[in-house]
Amino acid sequence: MAFLSSLNISGSALTAQRLRMEVITQNIANATTTMTPEGTPYARQQVAFEERNINFEDALKNATTASPQNGGVRVTEIVESDEPFVPVYDPEHPHANEDGYVMMPNVNMAEEQVDLMAATRAYEANITALNVVKAMSMKALEIGK
Repeated sequence: MAFLSSLNISGSALTAQRLRMEVITQNIANATTTMTPEGTPYARQQVAFEERNINFEDALKNATTASPQNGGVRVTEIVESDEPFVPVYDPEHPHANEDGYVMMPNVNMAEEQVDLMAATRAYEANITALNVVKAMSMKALEIGK
């Protein structure tokens, strides 16, 4: 059924945006973490998305299976930001260097909040699309009455 592929596409987007929100909240939670197990400050993480592209061969396989995979989005990787860490003068901090500077994570709270709002809006948009497909399928079922 064609409407099931629309549900799958919206579902893949919901899953991807939920992971994006989890990574953003992890960035916010670690905004002051000066030491990780690797001995460096926490590095901001970002989610990379990719279109779940369906080629002809995949479409042929999907036509014969009960659960087709039709497009959508997927997370390809979670990458660490290459922005430099922020030096902050705090000679009393236990992780301060000999000059009194502590290397703080490269997490910008304003940027994280904007990213979180964008992810939330994208999540809401996909919920709306899901509800529209659901309403259309319910109307289609009422045609037969």
